[in-house]
Amino acid sequence: MKVKIYFSLSLLIAILSFAQEKKVTKPKFNQELATSLGADQYGMKAYTIVMLTTGPSKVEDKAKMGELMKGHMTNIGKLADEGKIVVAGPFLEKNKENYRGMFIFNTKSKEEAEQWVKSDPAVQAGVFSYEIFPWYGSAALPLYLKHHGEISKENP
Repeated sequence: MKVKIYFSLSLLIAILSFAQEKKVTKPKFNQELATSLGADQYGMKAYTIVMLTTGPSKVEDKAKMGELMKGHMTNIGKLADEGKIVVAGPFLEKNKENYRGMFIFNTKSKEEAEQWVKSDPAVQAGVFSYEIFPWYGSAALPLYLKHHGEISKENP
């Protein structure tokens, strides 16, 4: 009986170990997709990151601040719909740099990114300032946006 239990336990462990092994296979290269996304040979491309910082203006009027934040969110949605912004979001903790949030813009031009960030009503009002940085990341980054609507019940 002990031999049978030991054999069965060993077989079960072997089966579970095999089931947990991940077979990693490299996806087939898709030249058409790579080209459409502007990918280089590494599947990467240049973007521009804008770090929003606390601006010089402090808006005490809650209704006015609410209006500015609504305009801020509307502008982000517009830029995303136009394919100009691929990532946007606030930071969840205070930090020593006073970074409030970030955008990743689908451009390698700092000048173009600056034009886009200046279209934000909260930036125009001085609630936010910004810093701009060139960045190199996956050319597939914009693809996540098409699925975001499928997983969000509400927009902020």
